[in-house]
Amino acid sequence: MAPSRNNRGVAHENGAIEGPHGHLKRAIEDALLLRGSREFDTLAAYRAFIDEILGRHNARHAPRIETERAELRALPPRRTADYEEHTLRVTRSGGFALKRVFYTVPSRLVGHLVRVRLYDDRLEVFVGTTPVATLARGRADKAGKRSHVVNYHHVIHSLKRKPAALAGLVYREQLFPREAYRRAYHALCERLDQRSACRTTVALLAIAHEHACEGELANALEALLGAGELPDVVTLTARFTRERASLPQVTVILPGLADYDALLSDAQAGDEPPVINTTRVACAPVLA
Repeated sequence: MAPSRNNRGVAHENGAIEGPHGHLKRAIEDALLLRGSREFDTLAAYRAFIDEILGRHNARHAPRIETERAELRALPPRRTADYEEHTLRVTRSGGFALKRVFYTVPSRLVGHLVRVRLYDDRLEVFVGTTPVATLARGRADKAGKRSHVVNYHHVIHSLKRKPAALAGLVYREQLFPREAYRRAYHALCERLDQRSACRTTVALLAIAHEHACEGELANALEALLGAGELPDVVTLTARFTRERASLPQVTVILPGLADYDALLSDAQAGDEPPVINTTRVACAPVLA
């Protein structure tokens, strides 16, 4: 056989790859039509759906695969790098832009130079060799418009200082962790002035962040909005504020110096030194 090269940009010349790829896309499209919905609860559910289609497709080729498997060489000792590595600086906005997607990171990284490993589904962020964050990967809009991957935990501290900035954030809609928070913001904007709506919404996000009650607070907001009521920050703060565990009461009783003198004199005389209880600690029970 005489080898040949494909011309760059001429897709039809790569028929051995493009043909099966087209068949697979049509098989997935048919399976989605039979399923009746393109919505999946989780990414893992979608991957399981694709794996099932690929398994049926590859089952026809099982005899040929087994024939080739006997001739395969051993795997290399180390896994090949399946990521792209980029070095970026975290801006004062609390994040960085990569492939037309803006990602937020913890505020302590502002100004630092970070190494980012870009995988197909996630980003791993390092400062030096220390991993500091793992982010879900975002995709830019098909029209080229920049998208955002925002975690409200990363920006809530700056928003608390300037809550009115919420109204003008380009990634405001991506900031809300659940639909209930988005609905609450728009309901507040309809019935209150913009400044009050922003202040209340930021306070709600701060409650979810500080008291680790994002899901419970979202359920409470759904109930309030369903009843036609607006959320009250004071009431919700009192409801979701957990009592802090009290510190144990520790009493330390130090031994007298005469005990050490007796210990030294017995050691010089060759006698077995007595056991001295140097510290007695009385701890009160910890209240949850």
